[in-house]
Amino acid sequence: MKKTLYSLVIFISTSVIFDAKAQAQKNNNYDFFDTVVNNHNQIFPPSGIPSAIEMVLKYCKAVDFNFYNLQIKWQNKTDGSFRDFDKKELYGITFSQKFNLPRDESFPMDSLFQTIENELKSGKKVIIALQVETGWSIFVVYKQTPNGEFVSYSKLGSHTTILRNTKEIVKKSNGTEIMTYSILSRS
Repeated sequence: MKKTLYSLVIFISTSVIFDAKAQAQKNNNYDFFDTVVNNHNQIFPPSGIPSAIEMVLKYCKAVDFNFYNLQIKWQNKTDGSFRDFDKKELYGITFSQKFNLPRDESFPMDSLFQTIENELKSGKKVIIALQVETGWSIFVVYKQTPNGEFVSYSKLGSHTTILRNTKEIVKKSNGTEIMTYSILSRS
């Protein structure tokens, strides 16, 4: 009986120690943008543009996680576009509209994809309009996969939509526009 009890105690304590060590391991795949997205909400159905701008501001740590001022001002505005934020400086970050061109066979697709890739390589995210089943929605291009595809996030309320075929969607739409940003140097 003592041997069985002793074996049980050893087994339980070993399991607890292994479990504690597993939980203490640092996750090297952590990306702060995941935290931003998980803590962000799009509070009005048509406020996708200011919602994406807010996610970028939060990612750049220019505002805190409770910042929703842009969406509150925008509310249910349905006639807005990237133009509303083009060349606007918000909290030390200046946004720029790019590729506002006709969506047809002459759209510079390679240039668009190269611009997005360059922004991602520099540690930035890119705001993009994507045509999905319900119409045009606003996403933030999060990263590029090893096979070259772009992964994009969007919010509707607290629900997160993740698209892993951004390039394919852009090609089907014959192009799209994006927003990039620059951070003012703090000298």
